[in-house]
Amino acid sequence: MSRTRRPVVAGWFTGEGGDFRLLGTRCSACASVFFPREDTFCRNPGCPGGELAEVPLSPRGRVWSYTDSRYRPPSPYVTDPELSWNPCALIAAELQSERLVVLGQAAPGITVADLAVGMEVEVVPGVLNEDAETTWTTWHWRPTGVTA
Repeated sequence: MSRTRRPVVAGWFTGEGGDFRLLGTRCSACASVFFPREDTFCRNPGCPGGELAEVPLSPRGRVWSYTDSRYRPPSPYVTDPELSWNPCALIAAELQSERLVVLGQAAPGITVADLAVGMEVEVVPGVLNEDAETTWTTWHWRPTGVTA
């Protein structure tokens, strides 16, 4: 039996492989871009308000900051204490054309030793978790030129 692939959060990303993109929203009045997406109103306090349209975000950015997650998330996050905890690197990537920073996990196999502020990264499809029925999909950041 194959698992059903489901996004962790519907509407935040789309596509597969080289077509994978994060999805944000852009305000028609002030051109501000938001991620996570906004569907009700422009979050720019100086904006008179405009229509919000879905836009794919840039597939590449630069490492703005990074760290590693060496602890099991506290409550209310659910983690199985019977399973081992695997630390992962977290990357805050700056998307220059959108003028925003997006946080995400590094692709599997990428550690903080592989990262440097200012290096180019690309968004790639990833897996957050799997259970018997479902593969929960998300995004990862991967340094450009590195293959999975």
